Amino acid sequence: MQQHFVTDRQSRPISVTISIVLAIITLGYMLPWMIASMRGKSNAGGVFFVNLLVGWTIIGWIAALVMACTSHQVVGFRR
Repeated sequence: MQQHFVTDRQSRPISVTISIVLAIITLGYMLPWMIASMRGKSNAGGVFFVNLLVGWTIIGWIAALVMACTSHQVVGFRR
C-alpha cells in the first residue's frame, strides 16, 4: 500500500485571478499575495494583510514573501 500526504493546500480560482490583476496593477507590490494564492496556501489571507499593511517596508514585503513561499503543512496521511 502506498501512503499519500494530505496538505493544507486549497484551490481558490477567484482569489488567484484577483491577485494576478492586483500584482500587475501595483507593479509587483502584491506579488507575495499572488504567489500565496497561486500555490493554494491556507494563509493567503494573512499574506495579503501583511503585504497590504507593512509591505511598504522592505522587511514587511520580504516577510510576506517568505510566508508565501514556505511549504504546505501536512495535515494527515491517506492510503
